[in-house]
Amino acid sequence: MPEAAFAPLAFAIAAVRGVRHFGRIAAAGASTLGVAGLPAATALGDRVRIEAQSGGARAGEVLRLGPAGAEVLPEGPAEGLAIGDRVEHLGPAVLAPDDGWIGRIVDPAGTALDGRPLRAGRAARPLRAPAPAAASRRRLGPRLATGLAVFDTLLPVVRGQRIGLFAGSGVGKSMLLGRLARGVAADVVVIALVGERGRELREFVEGTLGHEGLARSVIVTATSDAPPLARRRAAWAGMAVAEHFRDAGAHVLFLCDSVTRFAEAHREIALAGGEVAGLGGWPASTAHLIGALAERAGPGPEGAGDITAVFSVLVPGSDMEEPVADILRGVLDGHVVLDRAIAERGRFPAIDLLRSVSRSLPGAASAAENALIAEARRLLGAYDRAEMMIRAGLYATGSDPAVDAAVRVYPRLDAFLAEASPDGVAAAFRRLAACLS
Repeated sequence: MPEAAFAPLAFAIAAVRGVRHFGRIAAAGASTLGVAGLPAATALGDRVRIEAQSGGARAGEVLRLGPAGAEVLPEGPAEGLAIGDRVEHLGPAVLAPDDGWIGRIVDPAGTALDGRPLRAGRAARPLRAPAPAAASRRRLGPRLATGLAVFDTLLPVVRGQRIGLFAGSGVGKSMLLGRLARGVAADVVVIALVGERGRELREFVEGTLGHEGLARSVIVTATSDAPPLARRRAAWAGMAVAEHFRDAGAHVLFLCDSVTRFAEAHREIALAGGEVAGLGGWPASTAHLIGALAERAGPGPEGAGDITAVFSVLVPGSDMEEPVADILRGVLDGHVVLDRAIAERGRFPAIDLLRSVSRSLPGAASAAENALIAEARRLLGAYDRAEMMIRAGLYATGSDPAVDAAVRVYPRLDAFLAEASPDGVAAAFRRLAACLS
């Protein structure tokens, strides 16, 4: 029989422990538990299983260690737990992805959510793995076809690039992510849905992503009603799945929606563990947490594949300077801003090109293509500066040659930003050139 057929059995056997270690709840607060008696090998971040005397069990995570024992944050409310309840030490959080997960929906623990059996892979991976060594990573790869004209031309995406998608609520962020999942040239797509509304999961899978997109995707999700531990682990679990395929030599497109909810879950956990809140209520560890997640994506080392990543950020009031947006923008290879005013006038994707940047330029385009990109940005900038006067009827033709040219091409150029790109990058650049002529 093929070796892969024994992988679930091998993983299950490896997970069997000859000795089980237990502690007891010694103190209980509103959100955390003091646990005494856990083994000396207990480490920060280890998982535990809490067995209530009143019945039922729930998971938890070790937040702090001290002479008196461990401080544990349970998954879910602490109501019903009592002094003396038994706590089993489970060890570090791991995940065992498998190639058979493609086309499936799983939770951060690797449990299937679509009602069908799911086999574990042959090896467990840590959820918080280090990024590849910086000196051994390859450079960014070639430009990727995306199926969208704006990304095939003005905001190119290259293999191994990490970009941020910054948007308020209701401006088409999920729709754009679905189109990228269907259109970007990649071997596997891994989608981490962090804190999404429960009713939207099926809508995203069946409506936005579609059968074609799901057929090459793995979806890892923890909905908004999940405990903060599960919501934070959803992003890590999704990245661990992406790393499984990257290490097998595949090119992976990783979509995380959203980093803001990932950071919010971490804030709940960090504050419960006693960390002091900083600017905007965010604990100091937030910056490192976001940077560490982003660094795991990108080009792989020699002999491995690459992870091209899109991280979405919810920006309240389109404030690009709020802490999470500012942290993420500083560690990525480009950012795309979706504007509510553009969405309200009916152009999707509602990308504000003048506020968006791809740091793969100018290397991702030829000299002729860079000239077209520069001209398009120049004309859009001229129109943007004079738009209020143009709409008010105060601009007189002939006052500024640049504005005259911008007014002439603006309707075609604006429509181009919403076009699909079914024929590839070269055809998209030809259409862009026609818009500017």
